[in-house]
Amino acid sequence: MLAELDATLLVLFAFVFGLMIGSFLNVVIYRLPKMMERQWEREALAITNPDAAAAPREEEAFNLLVPRSRCGQCGQAIVWYENIPIISYLFLRGLCSACSARISFRYPMVELITAVLAAYCAQRWGLTLVGLAWFGFCAALLTLALIDFDTTLLPDDITLPLLWAGLIASTLHWTAVPLSDSLWGAIGGYLSLWSVYWAFKLFTGKEGMGYGDFKLLAALGAWFGWQ
Repeated sequence: MLAELDATLLVLFAFVFGLMIGSFLNVVIYRLPKMMERQWEREALAITNPDAAAAPREEEAFNLLVPRSRCGQCGQAIVWYENIPIISYLFLRGLCSACSARISFRYPMVELITAVLAAYCAQRWGLTLVGLAWFGFCAALLTLALIDFDTTLLPDDITLPLLWAGLIASTLHWTAVPLSDSLWGAIGGYLSLWSVYWAFKLFTGKEGMGYGDFKLLAALGAWFGWQ
């Protein structure tokens, strides 16, 4: 009975932890592509107009931590009690407290899906590094899927750490994939789409996919093996 209670509490703890991580994933999904676009603009300006790029500019800090989350319509900063995963969305009835603009239903859905994934990993592997690694894998894929859906981008800031994490997880025996299979999975995943990309470009003169696809399939190969 006590063991069953402990297992239930563990899954509940993981669920709540997943809700908080899901709230952060919403920030990553929205802000990371915009951070990339700002970086590209600065690099383009440095090439096309070096003098303007070198001139000091006052620019509001924009990263995953600052500024505070705001309403996309009226710019009202979201206070802490309006940012409690799922609960705040229900309390606000999906509307901004300042201007009553509708808040996307996707925000609580991402939080809920992340919580379910965390609870599953806790139930499957317990409170272990293996469970944490697989939860990180699931969270990264969810983030990449939604960024890709919104922007068709697959950021290196996520795909490359996911690739290395797969190789490290194999080395530490956190997955059932031997290191050699993980390594060849990464190589095979990258080269398979790389070959398709170049074959398509040679025949059509057009680019059929981005390099992020190569890196994502390499990461999946590292986690699951070349098979």
